Amino acid sequence: MTTKAKICGIKTSEALDAAIAGGADYVGLVFCATSPRHLEVAEARSLADRARGKAAIVVLTVDAEDGALDELSREIAPDFVQLHGSETPERAAEIKRRLGLPVIKAIPVRTAEDAAAQSAYAGIADLILFDAKPPAGATRPGGHGQTFDWTVLQDVATGTPFMLSGGLSPENVAAAIRVTHPTVVDVSSGVESAPGVKDAELIRRFLQAVKTANQT
Repeated sequence: MTTKAKICGIKTSEALDAAIAGGADYVGLVFCATSPRHLEVAEARSLADRARGKAAIVVLTVDAEDGALDELSREIAPDFVQLHGSETPERAAEIKRRLGLPVIKAIPVRTAEDAAAQSAYAGIADLILFDAKPPAGATRPGGHGQTFDWTVLQDVATGTPFMLSGGLSPENVAAAIRVTHPTVVDVSSGVESAPGVKDAELIRRFLQAVKTANQT
């Protein structure tokens, strides 16, 4: 299986161009007011237009209300909606029906028991995203640059394709692929020079590391 790559939290055309040039399969646009990667809709629309047809466009939301979701669907026309909050299976199914879009559901993980929570989304989520649990007191659910013990996923039976996130970088992504065999690897802070500031060279190195891992 060839593992695909997602560059999340893109805020500039330069970062987007680096992701596309490097062969990213997905690009993520973040809508979470407490995140340094948060975008206004107009900014995101411009980036989405630039990416369309070159990489799948993912809008990342956190417990968003219907009105906000409708606006993102209408203005951005994404390929996927990523639910990175505490959305229940029922809410995820409702959003999927409402928007008519494939759903990525994030599962915060520290233990195998945490990861097993993905089973509740079987038949609802099109992709499960296993991400590291945020640190205590965090104001956002992801993008903290923390990893988790990838081996806890080895005993998790999932019939749903899954993404791996949480502290990935150009240095460790090949090992992550070897251990977990994910459908997609997802990076944000691991290709930044500062919170919310993407580094084109780190993006290039990350995507090259994924390609190299796929060839071994």
